[in-house]
Amino acid sequence: MTAADIDAVSAVRVRGWQSAYAGIVPQDYLDAMSAPADAARRRERFADGTGRVENVVSTDGTGVTGWAAQGPYRGEGAAPGDGELYAIYVRPDRIGTGAGRALLGAVLARAADRGFTRLRLWVLADNARARRFYERAGFTADGAEQREEYGEVSLREVRYVREVSSEGSASGASEASEEADS
Repeated sequence: MTAADIDAVSAVRVRGWQSAYAGIVPQDYLDAMSAPADAARRRERFADGTGRVENVVSTDGTGVTGWAAQGPYRGEGAAPGDGELYAIYVRPDRIGTGAGRALLGAVLARAADRGFTRLRLWVLADNARARRFYERAGFTADGAEQREEYGEVSLREVRYVREVSSEGSASGASEASEEADS
């Protein structure tokens, strides 16, 4: 991802939230989301430039189709080699086209390149579609749970984990190389 991608990434993230979390996250919370406000926050973090978080975008002839961010695991009990998939979103009109698999393949390949041996992520427990996506990609729920606040509503999240290896990431990486740019 480059600074020039920020507006498009924020639009993908906000539309992705509003689509994926409808009926799960309170509607007023989703309605209050703003791509320009998200872009302003993203610019600040991007300018920080610590290199801790790696942002990856996927593109096609229509522009940015998806975005993912990964880096070191932020939770308690992190072991050496633990990475975290912080976010992955695909434009709602691209869901089911392989864009998400390609983007995840790129993330897994980059995680292996960074020396991560395991990738963890948190997903809303009620987000059945996302959970199926992660399970098909080899992630498994490890029993850890936490609560996240969305406005005044507390929602349950479950943690998933997957081992990262050069062989394990290769299947998605070949698809991703055609579509994902960093």
